[in-house]
Amino acid sequence: QVQLVESGGGLVQAGGSLRLSCAAPGRYNMGWFRQAPGKEREFVAGISWGGGITRYADSVKGRSTISRDNAKNTVYLQMNTLKPEDTAVYYCAAVGGISDVRVVAGSYDYWGQGTQVTVSS
Repeated sequence: QVQLVESGGGLVQAGGSLRLSCAAPGRYNMGWFRQAPGKEREFVAGISWGGGITRYADSVKGRSTISRDNAKNTVYLQMNTLKPEDTAVYYCAAVGGISDVRVVAGSYDYWGQGTQVTVSS
């Protein structure tokens, strides 16, 4: 069983920044998803094990950067110019044995407990 632990969420004003972290041991492709109240979980960003492939949702492209430090077993999501509509619980997820970065939640095998991000207007 792989345990993923997110951190870095919080309350921030619109236009501000946050960096989320996910402790992720093992050789996995990683994804960040978010879920707002009453909405389905949606893909935010993903990165391959080696870091050479990244994908972003259109809603965060240009404002967010996903990266990883495999020596520290940690994946990061830097979010800038935050908007109230970015408010959600953010989850990191892991999947092994594939080469591409998946955008569908069902493609991932392991999930963290989530961290709340709240952006005030």
